Amino acid sequence: MVSALLSIGQISKRTGVSISAIRYYETEGLVKPSRNAGGQRRFRRSDIRRLSFVLIAQQLGFSIGQIRQQIRTLPDERTPTQRDWAKISRRFRRELDERIAGLTIMRDRLDGCIGCGCLSLRNCALYNAQDRASAKGPGPRYLMGDLPS
Repeated sequence: MVSALLSIGQISKRTGVSISAIRYYETEGLVKPSRNAGGQRRFRRSDIRRLSFVLIAQQLGFSIGQIRQQIRTLPDERTPTQRDWAKISRRFRRELDERIAGLTIMRDRLDGCIGCGCLSLRNCALYNAQDRASAKGPGPRYLMGDLPS
């Protein structure tokens, strides 16, 4: 008979997450194990998916706070459904799409004027004459999404 609850060692083995990391994720509210009579942590099988989600989200560059915010939308009283995960996926997809669009703009503008105000490139005299980009704020304005005026 397969136990409904897993020990921290079992969950570590199933997810590839170290025991110390699982304990950290617990303190961050990403998993909420119960305790048995001896005080040992016991995890639901659904925590395998939660921890896997945490690992993937971190690899995509999301912070623990952002991940926690999404995990909190999942039900504690039952195993999250495919629909529950799909909602989180849509929210993360929107942010990833925005990042991809921003990175694409930056990639495409790297070899031209970036609106930093350096005025050291020959093209800057044309694209950022008299450092017009500085009126939009500090930094490489055109790489940050501002358009030349």
